[in-house]
Amino acid sequence: MSSIARVLVDSPLPQLDRLLDYRIPEGMEGIVPGVRVSVPLRAASRIAEGFVIELSAQQDYPGPLSDIAALVSPVPVLQPEVWALARAVADRAAGSASDVLRLAIPARQVRVEKSWLARGEQPPRAPIAAPAMDGYPPDALETALAGGERLALGVAPGVTELDDGSWIGRWAVALARAATRVVAGGSSAILVAPDYRDQEQLAAALARMVPHEAVVRLDARQSNPDRYRGLLRALGPEPMVLLGNRSVVYAPAARLGLIAVWNDGDPLLGEPLTPYVHARDAALIRQQQQGGALLLAGHTRTTEVERLVEMGYLRELGPARPRHPRVIPTANIPAQDRLAAQARIPSIAWREATAGSRAGPVLVQVARPGYAPGLRCAECGEAARCRACGGPLRLQQRGGIPSCTWCGAPEASWRCPDCRSTRLRPAGAGAGRTGEELGRAFPGVRIIVADGERSIQAIDAKPAIVVATRGAEPIAAGGYRAVLLLDGDRMVARESLRVGEDCLRWWSDAAALAADDAPVVLVGVGGTLASALATGGQADYARQELIDRRALHFPPAVRIATLSGAPDAVAAALRRLPAGVDPVGTTEADGRARAIVRFDYAQGAAVAEAVRSEIIRQATARRKTVPGSPQRRGRQPLPLRAHFDDPEPFAE
Repeated sequence: MSSIARVLVDSPLPQLDRLLDYRIPEGMEGIVPGVRVSVPLRAASRIAEGFVIELSAQQDYPGPLSDIAALVSPVPVLQPEVWALARAVADRAAGSASDVLRLAIPARQVRVEKSWLARGEQPPRAPIAAPAMDGYPPDALETALAGGERLALGVAPGVTELDDGSWIGRWAVALARAATRVVAGGSSAILVAPDYRDQEQLAAALARMVPHEAVVRLDARQSNPDRYRGLLRALGPEPMVLLGNRSVVYAPAARLGLIAVWNDGDPLLGEPLTPYVHARDAALIRQQQQGGALLLAGHTRTTEVERLVEMGYLRELGPARPRHPRVIPTANIPAQDRLAAQARIPSIAWREATAGSRAGPVLVQVARPGYAPGLRCAECGEAARCRACGGPLRLQQRGGIPSCTWCGAPEASWRCPDCRSTRLRPAGAGAGRTGEELGRAFPGVRIIVADGERSIQAIDAKPAIVVATRGAEPIAAGGYRAVLLLDGDRMVARESLRVGEDCLRWWSDAAALAADDAPVVLVGVGGTLASALATGGQADYARQELIDRRALHFPPAVRIATLSGAPDAVAAALRRLPAGVDPVGTTEADGRARAIVRFDYAQGAAVAEAVRSEIIRQATARRKTVPGSPQRRGRQPLPLRAHFDDPEPFAE
């Protein structure tokens, strides 16, 4: 009989990222792998919570064992497949498994748990019909799903109408059909989408294919009780469609038949918390562990996906009849109309927008939200900056108070440090100012502004000019009659390793909202980016971009790790790295150092192990005090941190 429980303690200390042996006291029933328990930490003389990972009849620790203090919950919320994924993800990124589990398992909600335990056994669900995978070569996607293949899936642009009169993207229907087909076969499916707009489209498509009880939403925007309720539902025996943002990739699903990641280039799929593992990478690890099909889908292709395609790890599959939006590049074409020029619209775009606005809504994509994304002194032209942090000032709405772009502090009494003037003038135009200028250029046409502050998910088919920031574009009934992509030159000018990929993704996603044969006007951009958008050559662009990255030894041709912390801590970590690792450089500022190293994929495990060992060594050493030295109180920051596969490794 098992009398020893091996527990992973929920602790930020890296030296506790291992299984600790505890004795199961007599009379404590319900100790099984996956349950929450509280255990004593002898060194700190305190009680901590953790998860039971495994049971054993024989202890590994040679000394006397402490008893488990209490069984916190009898529900095994940590399933074996989730633990295996968390451990592998943490090891790949030199992180702690407990940090991953905080993303995977929401905080316990006692009332929700009691209600779930009291409901009893649920009746079996009615059978679900497997839909045909329309739009792809006959039996191509069906065979891939049944065989557990890994695909770089292309999707058709455009929107489609549901039976209730609402409209969603065709991509959502394709992924919902794939998930439904998998669930109909007796396995669960995980659908990962960057934000709530994409999730709502997937939910609307799924509502027409599977019963409500077969869909589980797991999203960081949910309340804690709703998230915990969703986790408990996912523990049931019935196959489910698990839908959510980046953290849903860690949802429990013992019989996993599909993981689909939509738009993997979206930065919202990058985890901002340690160990910073991208949802795409976690999905790749999980598919390798559990099998099932993997779909990385999008209107464009990232260089990470292109690398896997070239390796043969992913297979390309696109629509049977590819359809590309009718793109009109307008680089170096001036505007003839004065009001159109003020709104940054060249003559061709003006004509298309005018014609489109007579038939229905027209989309105008802009780079920035607010009224004026920058402000300058009206007298000398000097850029207006925040007195608190030095960040640039902006104006969120006409007549409003300027505020800092970085810290958000208001600047009601700004004065130019050079000429002492208090007058400001806008520099650049955000969504609000663009909407105002278009209102003058298109009199009598309603103007709709959609950005981060004004969230609009759908509009009707009546004539309108819709000004939206990238990623905030509403879906128009029947599709937009014309799409204008403004500020392309500003988007391309952004300093980023991924600027080309990002711009092509923003433009392709907006162009996919156009009605069939509606014009898509790309303003102020030419060259390879405009050609890729106009010809549907997004995959070709990713291919050439990867070739260039290989020549420069930039990711994803190689892997990157960023080490930051105290200068001596970073220097010690660099000395421990295995041979063959290429240090790009180290910078120091304000007593902190930051080093970038690059290495081949084959060295990834060795580099992560070396970095992790150094993090643990330094974290352990800082807790040891020298006799006569002052005692440290409170939680001290780790002297060394690591960020593997940083999407912007060369940006401060």
